[in-house]
Amino acid sequence: MQESSESHTAQLFVRSQSVVSRCVAGETLIVPVRGKVGDLASIYSFNQTGSLIWQRLESPRSLAELISAVEEEYAVEHGQAERDVTQFLSDMFATGLVEAGAQVSMSAMQATMQDQPQATGSR
Repeated sequence: MQESSESHTAQLFVRSQSVVSRCVAGETLIVPVRGKVGDLASIYSFNQTGSLIWQRLESPRSLAELISAVEEEYAVEHGQAERDVTQFLSDMFATGLVEAGAQVSMSAMQATMQDQPQATGSR
């Protein structure tokens, strides 16, 4: 069990580049983009805790960093923060809103993100 925890800590998590997110009235709304079109049938809404994690995922973060952010922001025990963050990441990973990569490939991940073509207006 300990090895599993350590391997998760070594991984970095980051937002998928195939989504659009906006903060509206204290909630974060996420719209997946498929084929350059927003999938309005699959809109996600995050509460304050989910919004905090989502904000942190703007750049690659480890599980430990995300847990610490939740602990500090909401003054919750480590075990509760770990359960909440792990569940959130699991749900977001399953829906394709969050991606994971090994810590050693952080620079490669950043280079890949910079090399991806940016969405442009009409052709």
